[in-house]
Amino acid sequence: MKNAVSREIPEAVLAATGKDIFRGTFAQEGREYKKAAPTVRACMDPTRSKLIASIHDALVACGIKDGMTLSFHHHFRDGDYVLNMVMEEVRQMGIKDITICASSMGKANDPIVPMIEEGVVTGIQSSGVRGKIGEAISAGKLKNLAIMRSHGGRVRAIETGEVHIDIAFIGAPTSDEYGNLRAVGGKSDCGVLSYAMSDAQYADKVVAVTDCLVPSPNLPASISQVDVDYVVVVDAIGNPAKIATGAAKPTTDMRKLLMADYCTQFVINTPWFKDGFSYQTGVGGASIASTLSLGKIMKERGIKMKFGVGGIAGPMCQLLEDGLIETLVDTQDFDVAAIDSIKTNPRHFEISASEYANPFNKGAYVNQLDFVILAALEVDVHFNCNVVVGSDGVITGAQGGHPDTAAGAKCTIVIVPLLQGRIPAICSEVTAVTTPGETVDVVITDYGIAINPARKDLLEAMKDVNLPFCTIEELRDKAYAITGAPDPVRFEDHAVGIIEARDGTVMDVVYQVKPYQF
Repeated sequence: MKNAVSREIPEAVLAATGKDIFRGTFAQEGREYKKAAPTVRACMDPTRSKLIASIHDALVACGIKDGMTLSFHHHFRDGDYVLNMVMEEVRQMGIKDITICASSMGKANDPIVPMIEEGVVTGIQSSGVRGKIGEAISAGKLKNLAIMRSHGGRVRAIETGEVHIDIAFIGAPTSDEYGNLRAVGGKSDCGVLSYAMSDAQYADKVVAVTDCLVPSPNLPASISQVDVDYVVVVDAIGNPAKIATGAAKPTTDMRKLLMADYCTQFVINTPWFKDGFSYQTGVGGASIASTLSLGKIMKERGIKMKFGVGGIAGPMCQLLEDGLIETLVDTQDFDVAAIDSIKTNPRHFEISASEYANPFNKGAYVNQLDFVILAALEVDVHFNCNVVVGSDGVITGAQGGHPDTAAGAKCTIVIVPLLQGRIPAICSEVTAVTTPGETVDVVITDYGIAINPARKDLLEAMKDVNLPFCTIEELRDKAYAITGAPDPVRFEDHAVGIIEARDGTVMDVVYQVKPYQF
């Protein structure tokens, strides 16, 4: 059965997941539902401590058993210790058939691969995966279909009850003994705990794992004591050197600088570049360079940004310090500068992932975006984007907020080089669709800029602007002329995962790659 982005979705996949095909970005506008509710155990005895001696004891206290779903957050990124620490104890206890529901998983979690092979982990639900876990899933080693969701889609799944979390493990830089959790004030600060907030509210049991126990009350708390069952103190929850790798720096790559300049010139010639605009960008070299150059023009013209949102890095914090941004609303910190900013600047706020991007609440911040600047692995001639699956068919990335922000912003700009190495990044058909082309307005490459023909207002706005405009087909043809049209990747007819649309329907299917040498 073909969905709204013309991807063939096997009936067997729909039957196995109980899902519908993707029918369009806004097909479920106005849907009503009752929020899910966790099992809550009353804590009435004032003498009862929530402190518990070890991860093992916490698992026992939470009633760990085969078939449960455990959740984790990824604010520590490649410095995360918590997921591996917990899952190794689960393995030692002989527990099987666990589903990991993580906000994202990276190379730091490579030790999970043997647990997949042993049947300890049989399900993975995440924004995406990198490293050896992606290779293992692509090789068909995971028993159940992997499910990849956007940040907004993950919160939606939790709040609607589509995903039921049995035990949530929250790595907290600081905690008091009653479970008030903060993302700052310890030795492993990560800035915010946005992705863990819904987990804390909707999981049956919540375990805080901290390496810095502080006196009560630990306020203002990112996560309240009313949602935490147990507190475990360990030696370290993460490697600070990998949690915060230093301030992001502008690129010196001339190709990226060229694309950044194109992006800035495009933005300032749109009708939304005016006092009070809203903006989100990533931390890639071209995005950072574009943010910095945009700041210079804002200063020259006396224009201020009303708010910046999403994952935050140093350049956005500098604009805040310079008075060019009124407010930052933050769901993830990417460097030391961002972590320091949220500690000290009263106009830098932590928000939940639900507030940020949940498509099924009463209004998320992404819906108020004027501009979002995104990257991609591939873009096809229908403006569909792929940010999860490599051109070889192997899962190698994460959706993050890509589909959420693209759907919400008035102007969605994707910056991508024409070639990724020797591989065309602009192609006839992407390897997998993660963000539908109906929500992508502009594609900026080092060889030219393509505007989605559906955006006649942008075409009109740019008709007298001196930028290298062309069609998306012309960009594809340039890429193929340089490299030759790629041979299609041969996949085995066996689904290993699905890419879920933000509303819970099936955007695309990921198939086992064969042959593939790891």
